[in-house]
Amino acid sequence: MSHPHPELGPPPPLPDNGLRVIPLGGLGEVGRNMAVFEYAGRLLVIDCGVLFPEDHHPGVDLILPDFEAIRDRLDDIEAVVLTHGHEDHIGAVPYLLRERGNLPLIGSKLTLALLDAKLREHRLKEAPKYVVGEGETLSFGPFELEFVAVNHSIPDALAVVVRTAAGTVLHTGDFKMDQLPLDGRITDLRAFARLGEAGVDLFMTDSTNAEVPGFTTPERDITPVLDRVFATSSQRIIVACFASHVHRVQQVMDTAVRHGRKVAYVGRSMVRNMAVARDLGYLEVPPKTLVDMKEISKYQPDEVVIISTGSQGEPLSALARIAQRNHDKISIEPGDTVVLASSLIPGNENAVFRVINGLARWGANVIHKGNALVHVSGHASAGELLYCYNIVRPKNVLPVHGEIRHMRANADLAVATGVPKERVVLAEDGFVIDLVDGVASITGKVECGYVFVDGSTVGDLTESSLKDRRILGEEGFISVVVVVDSVNGKLVSGPEIHARGFAEDDSVFDDVRPAIEEAIRQAMTEGADDTYQLQQVIRRRIGRWVNSTHRRRPMIIPVVVEA
Repeated sequence: MSHPHPELGPPPPLPDNGLRVIPLGGLGEVGRNMAVFEYAGRLLVIDCGVLFPEDHHPGVDLILPDFEAIRDRLDDIEAVVLTHGHEDHIGAVPYLLRERGNLPLIGSKLTLALLDAKLREHRLKEAPKYVVGEGETLSFGPFELEFVAVNHSIPDALAVVVRTAAGTVLHTGDFKMDQLPLDGRITDLRAFARLGEAGVDLFMTDSTNAEVPGFTTPERDITPVLDRVFATSSQRIIVACFASHVHRVQQVMDTAVRHGRKVAYVGRSMVRNMAVARDLGYLEVPPKTLVDMKEISKYQPDEVVIISTGSQGEPLSALARIAQRNHDKISIEPGDTVVLASSLIPGNENAVFRVINGLARWGANVIHKGNALVHVSGHASAGELLYCYNIVRPKNVLPVHGEIRHMRANADLAVATGVPKERVVLAEDGFVIDLVDGVASITGKVECGYVFVDGSTVGDLTESSLKDRRILGEEGFISVVVVVDSVNGKLVSGPEIHARGFAEDDSVFDDVRPAIEEAIRQAMTEGADDTYQLQQVIRRRIGRWVNSTHRRRPMIIPVVVEA
């Protein structure tokens, strides 16, 4: 296997007969998917998604791919291809369009409609759009594109074939192989076989479920479980799922009709996305089923089901606010049932369990993937991936979309089906993979970090300022103020010590005040006369005391004022 290594430098110039792939997100994490293809001096982008923050990203709203590697080449981009409408594949498009507003966008009808609604929220002008379906081909510059139907947890998902004179790439996007999907649209294995016969030089495959043996459970298996939940619940039911999971919403809608319940949406993105899906015919809403959230109080608790956002414990989501009892329309009553109809994205576990505990505190019966079959994955398990490798018989493989462990498991599957070890490329974000003369290999690395969105600011937040936030949140801070007469080398007043998140009573510092005074006097006697030097003396002295006495490492902010 071709393994990444830290000594990689900038890539060499791309040979005339070479195709370059640079993943800018999605390799080493579940989310933020983005890959850039280069051929003959032109670029093609596949997907442009966001990653949702974890506990160690305090105050961060979203994490974007790093566009720096292509920032001075935006005019070389022929088009942006979007495989499906999930946030981790389309969520960063508005931010890319801020860099170049007329980028052609290619995707299926539902994908582009969901993106349109998002662009309107960002108040961005219309970019040129090309609606495509399975079996269609398009050419942009030197790239010929073909689109293949794949089954996923959102309708209208597509795999993408990229053909150039340097070779053919098959990029699966996110996919699975449900044989009895709710919408009847299966992954087109006949097309995969046809492409395999013609020759696939590089196979980029979804790794998310590569560690899971066998085949992913069909979506239909959830319906009987939902039926049981509805049959045994005598009060309100709240179902939380992704705001783009049209199939799951359809299942809940159909189950609600069978059990005589009305349906209301809560959460801005849920209301927006389901309106789009309904308008385009992807979501069938039976007459007199849907009611406005404002009218929910007119119905008895056993007559309604609420479909909400927040299945990942997002702090500002509807479900998190319900769990904290600060939602303006819904408060949990003992006996309510809450169904978390989604998987746990790695890194979100603590946030989800916080929400589950919050709901349980108020008496809710919480049903989740850990105790009932209320969600199935949208990604191919190991059995399905093996199936695909045997059909496609690719010359080279690049596992994508997943954490390192997922991609490594995917690589092992490729090797097990006969792909030579040296033709399986394990890469990470920023690695440069060149396909030259039918052989794919890592040739270099571009700078590729996390770009944090904090409120309305993009990219101003750095890893070091996040570290400061983590220290403030976990260890607290201490401020020390002294006034000195630098001319006479005397301490005029202080030290005045205050703390937050460390100690409630400032008298705990009585023991260390004399030591700080002595350290300042000694430093001034030895010639320390500028405020920066004295600040460092204070920081070191109180830092040692806090560490030895309290085993804590708070942020220390010394202030020295000259009289």
